Amino acid sequence: MSWTVRGITRTLLPVLLILTLVEIGSGLVLGTFESTLLRYPSLLVLVPVTIGTAGNLGSILAARLSTAFHLGLLEFRPTDDELAGNALAIGGLAVTVFPAIGLGAWGLSALTGGAALAMETVVLVAWLSGVVLAVIAIVVTAVATYIAYRLGLDPDDVVIPVVTNTCDVLGVVVLILIVILVI
Repeated sequence: MSWTVRGITRTLLPVLLILTLVEIGSGLVLGTFESTLLRYPSLLVLVPVTIGTAGNLGSILAARLSTAFHLGLLEFRPTDDELAGNALAIGGLAVTVFPAIGLGAWGLSALTGGAALAMETVVLVAWLSGVVLAVIAIVVTAVATYIAYRLGLDPDDVVIPVVTNTCDVLGVVVLILIVILVI
């Protein structure tokens, strides 16, 4: 592993260029759902908060797994306590944080005169989206950490950008699918 600016740049630049193209696709998907988001402002509030929180949860897990990797505590096995414990903690956070996000989105929309959906509906959409995204973030983080390890890359350099961008893209898709199922 090369811990120089040049080494990190050489590793990270191609990853960031590819992820930038993926983010453009996410924006295009979001654009196709624009009319629904404008009709239900509480859902519009959910978009950045949901994908941001999912990315944050994935980033927390990525940092913890990377630290465990550097300390030699991480084994890439389903029975690894370090991996399972951190994944369960992220899942627990998601289950508790996303309903609060839904309640906050609904409340903010109600304060600004735009709450067209029932509070329970917004909380349900946020919770379901958050739980699905947490599972995705956990899987993507574990896989990206493992791939970085196998390629001889430092997980600190590549995993967090991969996880946050994946959560951005899939966050939009998951939120749209959950809205279609619930509303």
